[in-house]
Amino acid sequence: MTTMTRPAVHRRSNADRLRQGLASGKFTAVLILLPPALILFSLFVILPLADAAYYSAFSWNGYGSPSDFVGSQNYARLLDHSVFHTALWNTAKLILVSLIIQMPLALGLALLVYRKTPTNTLFRLVFFLPYILAEVAAGLIWSFVFDGDYGITAFMFQALGQESVYLLADRQWAFPAIMTVIVWKYFGFHMMIYIAALQSVPKDLIEAAKLEGAKPRQVALFVQIPLIKHAIVVSGFFAIIGSLQIFDIIIPMTNGGPSNSTHTIVTYLYTFGLSRLNIGFGSAAAVVLFVLAIGIALFYQRATTKEGRV
Repeated sequence: MTTMTRPAVHRRSNADRLRQGLASGKFTAVLILLPPALILFSLFVILPLADAAYYSAFSWNGYGSPSDFVGSQNYARLLDHSVFHTALWNTAKLILVSLIIQMPLALGLALLVYRKTPTNTLFRLVFFLPYILAEVAAGLIWSFVFDGDYGITAFMFQALGQESVYLLADRQWAFPAIMTVIVWKYFGFHMMIYIAALQSVPKDLIEAAKLEGAKPRQVALFVQIPLIKHAIVVSGFFAIIGSLQIFDIIIPMTNGGPSNSTHTIVTYLYTFGLSRLNIGFGSAAAVVLFVLAIGIALFYQRATTKEGRV
């Protein structure tokens, strides 16, 4: 008797849920809002990805229909190209710098200015201004700053009586200079995420910790930071995905030079694919980038949550 009644109970409960959903208008909202979202996602995400995967099997310059089928040769060329290895390593360095330097810096500043005071509001604005600035404009500004002839760097070295240095023309220092600019550009975005999370921490817990004799550092480490864990996870996700997409700052600063030493995956795709009209090869790089982004995103989710969900 038990095995016969359970399915009926489940059927009744599901029917009740269906009636409740129809009565509340949830299903109507889904039917209205979901199709446009699916259409846009298919047009601007699924179809371009399918096209890239298709074109990556051809040696094609973008004109006419692709006809020179090469199979996996574009991927073989890609994996054998030393510049692509450099681009992968540079992208990995950007991810590490974002997680190890940029995020802790943003968190430290957020802990200093999260309280609502006029002075803190001013500091937030100053720290957030670099993020508002367009990436291309930021790249152009910093290319002038690092210019060894007319920039601020040249002026500083000349004032100290030293010979000017050309950071962006030096293989050893060009990419560290780019990473410095990226940290400066985006730490304000992460700072604002942490500020919003810190302002939601109950003040009673902070006051209770202070009454127990906790110092400001201990309050931050054992009360505030654990309570904004989800904000830190989201911030880390943005930092990783953003590092995989870096393009607009590098092109005006170095254009991938000197000697292709400052390429990331995206600038590599642009330089060796689109700008050279090697669309098939560039499509192969785009597919590899997509697979890397999906793989890293899934790994990050599983590594930062117990259930694999943010």
